[in-house]
Amino acid sequence: MSRREYIGAGLMFIGLTALLGTVWACDVEHLPDGVQAYQLYCLGYTSVVFAVCCTCFAFMVRREKKRSQLFYRLTVWSLILSGCVEALWGMGQIYGLFRSNHALYMLTGSFYNPGPYSGYLAMVFPVSLDEWLRLRKTRVRTTYDTLLMYASGGVCVLLLCVLPAGMSRAAWIAAFVSGIVVCGIRCEWFVRLKRLKWKTLSYAALAGCIIMGAVGYALLNLKVASACGRLFIWKICCKVIAEAPFCGYGSNSFARVYGNTQEAYFSKGTYVAWEEHVAGSPEYAFNEYLQIALEYGIPVLLFVLCAIIFCIRCGIQMRRNAVCGGMISFLIFAFASYPLHIPGFVVTLFVVFAAGFIGDSRWWYFLWIVIALGIGLYAMRYNHYEACKQWTRCQFLYRMGDYSLAEKEYGKLYPLLQGEGAFLFEYGHCLHKQGMYAVSNRILKEAIGRTCDPMILNIIGKNYQAMGEYGQAEQWLVRSIHRLPGRIYPYYLLVKLYAEPEFYDAVALRDAAKIVLTKEPKVPSAAIKEMRREVENIVSTKIEN
Repeated sequence: MSRREYIGAGLMFIGLTALLGTVWACDVEHLPDGVQAYQLYCLGYTSVVFAVCCTCFAFMVRREKKRSQLFYRLTVWSLILSGCVEALWGMGQIYGLFRSNHALYMLTGSFYNPGPYSGYLAMVFPVSLDEWLRLRKTRVRTTYDTLLMYASGGVCVLLLCVLPAGMSRAAWIAAFVSGIVVCGIRCEWFVRLKRLKWKTLSYAALAGCIIMGAVGYALLNLKVASACGRLFIWKICCKVIAEAPFCGYGSNSFARVYGNTQEAYFSKGTYVAWEEHVAGSPEYAFNEYLQIALEYGIPVLLFVLCAIIFCIRCGIQMRRNAVCGGMISFLIFAFASYPLHIPGFVVTLFVVFAAGFIGDSRWWYFLWIVIALGIGLYAMRYNHYEACKQWTRCQFLYRMGDYSLAEKEYGKLYPLLQGEGAFLFEYGHCLHKQGMYAVSNRILKEAIGRTCDPMILNIIGKNYQAMGEYGQAEQWLVRSIHRLPGRIYPYYLLVKLYAEPEFYDAVALRDAAKIVLTKEPKVPSAAIKEMRREVENIVSTKIEN
């Protein structure tokens, strides 16, 4: 390459690394748990850097075929670098050198949860594996090629060391299957299979099925409750999709629709015991395909799948096996997780698809730059990073019990953060603590459209009880029980409601009290013991006397 092309390639690598580096942006000290506002904030700036570097690269590398090959190769090594940084980050957390981003997990990398983190490593694994296989098969290697071969192989080993610690079965399967596909293409396993006799293939297929069944059973039993919980979420999602298969329910409608459907399902009383035990209030479907179908309809899902398959087909035809392996890994991982809800993951997917799909055409290349720049400018304009930082300060007042001051601060942020379910719940709870019951209910009813947490229904019920509207209070508390029948707290609130002199009902009080005193909690706690003591006092005072 000429000096001009070397400079262009260097700028391109900087741009790609900056854009992929969005995944490293984490600010857990200044943001509420799980909020991704900082990644969106950084995406605005990294996309501008990427667009500028890509444009310079296009003008410095004039030959279209050369530009296409360089873009692909630089993308591969940017991904390998990103995966290496994440793996080292995770390794440092395992050994206590770096702090985890979640109080309950030791290993998170730059993510908030070990699940998406493991999925990201699984997506990079086939990329680095393919590069190692490519360089290993090169007959005449320069010193530079040898160094790259050892580097890619070292990253593969590093990823394999960290992946098991993440305890993500979806990530393990994604890494294994995509790795097999990459090895099959590079080592021509699929060509050799065609030469085998049908009898040999039959025995091999039978042995493979037995092994896969045994491995699947072992993975299922590794975390049975988690697996059953995912299956139950998918069951409810399928019920939702069946009611509106073609048009969906709209963007960001998952929490509202899922919560209502789960509530209706449990209200029928035909469920089995294990479903009550594993049910929760999920923020995501833990299956991106089901969530797309739920929010946008099955036709949109089919269009997305066709577009992905088309991109993978183009990548295989152009022998871009590394990024095709990354796409396959993502497709498998997305079946049991929520990668499309993490900005850094989406950016990585965007780059992977660009590297696999863009050929020699300059128009596709510049279109990709425009799309990246547009997304970045939108994120820069409409991100709420500063507002989320102020929300963290409000949470400090909220948790300290200074509800008066917290309520005023929440009110200032409400116009900016009214799309955040957790924010609306905290704001509504502050209003409840201040005795502003009607306003609290208005805010909490907005929160129902953003989260399916049954605690919102409990607070609404308590608000109605405080306002003397006991029938409405009972209705909302019963809804909370139907939404998550495994919880004891709403039954406790019903006991207190039925003990009200204006709404006294001895039979209903006795039935609710019996459930509080006898129901087995998911997690025993001091709060449950306190509730039971108070219920015993109410029963002895109101009924026995």
